[in-house]
Amino acid sequence: MPPTSATTAIIGAGIAGLACARTLHDAGCPVVLFDKGRGPGGRMSSRHLPGAVVDLGAQFFSVRDTTFRQQVNEWQESGCVAPWPQTLWQADEAGWQPHRDTLERFIGTPRMSSVARHLARGLDLASSTRIERLDRDAERWWLSDARGERHGPFDRVVISTPSPQARALTAPHDTALAEACEAVIQRPCWAAWARFETPLPTLPGVAEDWQAVRLPPGPLRFVSRNDHKPGRGSQGESLSLLAHLAWSEANLEAEPDDIASQLLAAFRDALPSGTHLPKPSSLGAHRWRYAQPDVFARGEAVNRDYRLSRDGLALCGDGWRGPRVEDAWLSGRHLGEALRDAATPSSDSASR
Repeated sequence: MPPTSATTAIIGAGIAGLACARTLHDAGCPVVLFDKGRGPGGRMSSRHLPGAVVDLGAQFFSVRDTTFRQQVNEWQESGCVAPWPQTLWQADEAGWQPHRDTLERFIGTPRMSSVARHLARGLDLASSTRIERLDRDAERWWLSDARGERHGPFDRVVISTPSPQARALTAPHDTALAEACEAVIQRPCWAAWARFETPLPTLPGVAEDWQAVRLPPGPLRFVSRNDHKPGRGSQGESLSLLAHLAWSEANLEAEPDDIASQLLAAFRDALPSGTHLPKPSSLGAHRWRYAQPDVFARGEAVNRDYRLSRDGLALCGDGWRGPRVEDAWLSGRHLGEALRDAATPSSDSASR
């Protein structure tokens, strides 16, 4: 496909923004990504601790859509994803039981953020750049960051950040987009980690190589063993502990150290009777203020999982389709295809 002169800025280098950028870039469309973080990934990010890497956002992702399956197959061939977990458990009042279903689950390897870094290869990414304002001048867009620097001009601007942040950027320019953002509720989530110098004790009645466990309603909803993830067998024992969304909302403004202690205590309480955890050498927590959409702003069939205005202002992300990694990727991919086709008239003619 011949390149186009239409330029696109994408704010947010999570999976949706990266999928949109990848689609445009591969079609020869100029695109620049901006992200406030130090690297791509968003809620598929990882944290480096002394002796361990822990995932604090998505712990795995599932595959349902045929197009996304093709993408995951490519990721597998490239070595940046692998099936996981194979030993998933469920803890409740009756004890720990194996969780079995037919759903395919995958994880980035050697860390979850590897998926984002693979998607970002060859892309123009301005990291550590928080975009705070959009301006429109002579039918083109300019972006201003937190340092007062101006970027542009661009023909189109894609916003793939959580809906409250997207609303702040769109409100001065497009009332309909701002109102659509307001309809999407993004719920918070606390995620904690615990690093240990010694292995966890064997749990009675539980496979020694258990990788992850789901828990009943309470402070804690999911625990994973990072050293039992593909590519991390040589690192020390560490846990990722994800809180229930309702509990996270109730404790939104608590101190991270208190959150980490409470979530580790909840895990300790969920262990089989008589099990004693070693003392952690490192303990902490991260707050995702906008972790998961609760109300999806679904539109018409032709514009179902993204929004695109006549002025070239667009929205994509999990809030427009669903809470899964797959949903975010599909939202960004579909918007990228729409922008690609709009900027390349020849492709439209060929498809008729």
